[in-house]
Amino acid sequence: MRRREFLATVGVGAGALAATTAALAKDQPNVLFIAIDDLNDWVGCLGGHPDTRTPNIDRLVARGVNFTRAYCAAPVCNPSRASLMTGIRPSTHGVYENRQPMRMSTVLKDAVTLPQHFMAHGYKAIGGGKIYHGAFPDPPSWNEYYPSQTQNQPGNPKPPSKPYKGIQGNFDWGPLDSADSEMGDYKTVDWATRQLKAKHGKPLFLGVGIYKPHLEWYVPKKYFDMFPPDKITLPVVKENDLDDVPKVGKWLALRSGDHKKILDQGKYREAVQAYLACIAFADAQVGRLLDALDNSAYAKNTVVVLWSDHGWHHGQKAHWRKFALWEQATRNVFAIVAPGVTKPKSTCGRPVSLLDVYPTLIDICGLSKRMSLEGNSLMPLLKNPAAKWDKPVLTTYLKGNHSIRDERFRYIRYNDGGEELYDHSNDPNEWTNLADRQEFANIKSRLAKWLPKTDAPDSPVGKGLGVD
Repeated sequence: MRRREFLATVGVGAGALAATTAALAKDQPNVLFIAIDDLNDWVGCLGGHPDTRTPNIDRLVARGVNFTRAYCAAPVCNPSRASLMTGIRPSTHGVYENRQPMRMSTVLKDAVTLPQHFMAHGYKAIGGGKIYHGAFPDPPSWNEYYPSQTQNQPGNPKPPSKPYKGIQGNFDWGPLDSADSEMGDYKTVDWATRQLKAKHGKPLFLGVGIYKPHLEWYVPKKYFDMFPPDKITLPVVKENDLDDVPKVGKWLALRSGDHKKILDQGKYREAVQAYLACIAFADAQVGRLLDALDNSAYAKNTVVVLWSDHGWHHGQKAHWRKFALWEQATRNVFAIVAPGVTKPKSTCGRPVSLLDVYPTLIDICGLSKRMSLEGNSLMPLLKNPAAKWDKPVLTTYLKGNHSIRDERFRYIRYNDGGEELYDHSNDPNEWTNLADRQEFANIKSRLAKWLPKTDAPDSPVGKGLGVD
């Protein structure tokens, strides 16, 4: 009997609820919740880049279900993470940018986050590294946090000067003459390893946030040496790819000027090398974390969730970074390993959203449901990855700009009415915009039904980090 059924059956009163919940929680699975920042599909299990080296991510994903069409709620860190952790869409809560603290949203100010819901059901929720946007940690979500409830990320060593090898600001990269152990992500995994060796007295919700491959791309030199620039495969980029893109899409692609600067300075290969190096470093940390789990008392009774917060462009559509609604910016890594539920080496090609994480973990762990959640439980797909699934994914970037992605098509509508439509069955690079072709009018109409009926006003801007 699951927890909610038991409580309904025995009819416990409010006074006995906490004690009953704590007693039941002793039999609940633990959760290892792993977030990786700015990681696109350049991992072996998604096949996004032929040169990448991710043996540890691949072996973790091979233990459960690999969701190959997983997409973020927003292609930018703060709203993506706020949405995943609350189960609420950006178009509902109004957090569209990195400058908007989640708790300043009128919708999210009292939201019960994913770890808070687990805490209410007898779990100990602890975290380290980057789970929320760095400028806006959320202390109510955790019993404990590393390095602290107000500083969620350990520091990293820096190069001798800036820009080091990159082009400007934090769009910088280069090898460090440093040991792995000096890196913040390494320290976070060290902390998580200690937690997996400890006895906690309650089922554990352990959040571990790995910062790389987020900019700046500084990691120890040995990771750069794995990818000689002259042997790197560059992304396939179409010249004049923006010719059939409406004006808002062009503005999103070109406003930073990154692509032109990289080409003008002849640094395309260096930039791709640096991103691959940072992925390899992040993968090594996932490997250390997975080894720590395997060597712990929690090995056989822990649900593992691996996710990245959005994708990343490397010159496709003349664009770099996230901050766009195309495939490269919105697709992310997502896998679930659930003992007794998932089968190893399972692959699911249904379109799923990071909004689905919250309701799915509720179902896996037998917690009470939350009716406010806007995602869908993936339990049917965990049990049968080929199960029928008719729910496309909504992704939002800034107010009024939305993408709808199903198994075959991506439909984009911007806040001025501009449209894009791509058929991934024969155009995986999204090179040909079909939105103006009459023969696809019914496809557009079908997908448009999934757009939000209203767009929440922008939530207030707070003090903290800016655009990245």
